[in-house]
Amino acid sequence: MSTPHHPHEELSSYLDPLPLGDWRYHPVVRSTNDLALAWAGEGAPDWSLVLADEQTTGRGRKSRRWEMVLGKGLAMSLILYPTPEEKGIIMRFTALAALGLIKALEKHDLKGAIKWPNDVLLMGKKLGGVLVEMAWVGESIKACVLGMGVNVARGSVPDDAQLRMPATSIEDACGHPVDRWELLAQILCAMMDLRTSITEESFMKAWSQNLAFRDEWVKFNFPAGEVEMVMLLGIDRDGKLILKHEDGRVEAVNSGEIIVENKKS
Repeated sequence: MSTPHHPHEELSSYLDPLPLGDWRYHPVVRSTNDLALAWAGEGAPDWSLVLADEQTTGRGRKSRRWEMVLGKGLAMSLILYPTPEEKGIIMRFTALAALGLIKALEKHDLKGAIKWPNDVLLMGKKLGGVLVEMAWVGESIKACVLGMGVNVARGSVPDDAQLRMPATSIEDACGHPVDRWELLAQILCAMMDLRTSITEESFMKAWSQNLAFRDEWVKFNFPAGEVEMVMLLGIDRDGKLILKHEDGRVEAVNSGEIIVENKKS
């Protein structure tokens, strides 16, 4: 019989019907991305998945920690081998994972949004994050590892004191528990469908349409450290964020951060 710590039978019922290269489940890991990068180096098939029930030292953007409480969320890393054409638009792989989650949320009547470049928001609060890392051969990209963490159950959200911005879970948003493994399968199916159009304009349109704070004025922290009010206009074909400054100047940036403060009571 399956247990929360060894749910292989239940996972198999959701994952085996999908055209994955292979998949590996671990009850507890330090980082699913680390395991996936090592597996890619060993020749893992395209669309191979590393999944964990608990992640203790996962990474987010800018080396921030992303931990996952046992049995409460999704901690996963997917190994993809970019085609020559995809290697020229590698920034889109972050959006591939984020849009996959957004499409899965739609099946639960929830509307997510992408906080550029790699967070997924629900009702303006952080639901999940994506971290894409590369496996290299010399100066050429061999594989992309798409790591993603998703807050599914209420217990997956840390205390407010630990948060840089407000966070939520799917259970909080929809008011009832959600099957994590069914959600995982929905995310993977959506990603498989989206990848068929990743080089096309329709993919970029979907990314822009699901951009959080689009056409809104927000605080933006530029790489040099200055913070300005800017309007978010959209995403260009390279995945850069198009901003309008208060003086009317428009620019596209490939780094920086939208500031969403966690207002503690």
